[in-house]
Amino acid sequence: MLGTVAVAFVAGLLSGAAARPLVFARAVPAGEAPRERCLGCNATLFSPKRRSQLLLGRCGTCRHAFPPAPGVPELLSGAAFAAIAATGASGFTAAAHYWLAACGVALVLIDVAVKRLPDVLTLPASVGTLLLLAGAWFTGEPGSLGRALAAAAALGAGYLILAFAGMGMGDVKLAPAAGALLGWHSWSAVITGTFTGFLLGAVAAVALVVTGRAHRKQQVAFGPFLLAGALGASLLA
Repeated sequence: MLGTVAVAFVAGLLSGAAARPLVFARAVPAGEAPRERCLGCNATLFSPKRRSQLLLGRCGTCRHAFPPAPGVPELLSGAAFAAIAATGASGFTAAAHYWLAACGVALVLIDVAVKRLPDVLTLPASVGTLLLLAGAWFTGEPGSLGRALAAAAALGAGYLILAFAGMGMGDVKLAPAAGALLGWHSWSAVITGTFTGFLLGAVAAVALVVTGRAHRKQQVAFGPFLLAGALGASLLA
């Protein structure tokens, strides 16, 4: 078991490193083109000679620092992958968890930075999770594909309704992935994971207001809590 967890942790580190350029490019306000250049000297960071600088989080020409901070996506992915491996999950079911965790780390970092969840990640997260769960069903792994599809539709519809009250459309597009993963296990997991996400979000919002880091009407990035509730409850299930 320890060996499997260690291998998963290393795989997570590599996944986080692979996500770093995507986080750098997409952590921009809605409507802006993906970022390609250093904010300090305008050097192109996606040229073959400069790609390694993305891992260091600092421009090699002007030493300007840029997000994400060194080690953050790697360690987040490593910890998530290790937690999945520690449950003993295997096959397509485990792959669905790893896929959502890999997409989720990039989404969390972008959402925290600019309060948005880009389509380039939310849609693959949902589609990929559903396809992998379909693979789990075809190979006879424990779980229910019908319930996963129903939960994906239910959470997607629920979040769409909440969009009229201010919920971001990125959260709406990510909700089916969370619903599918939770629904694969049970309806109680769907309820637990959804409630946990909203509870964590409420606690964080109150903490930000109390500490003066946000005001009551300020939008709080909800993607991290949606994903934390979904992956946490799914792994416990």
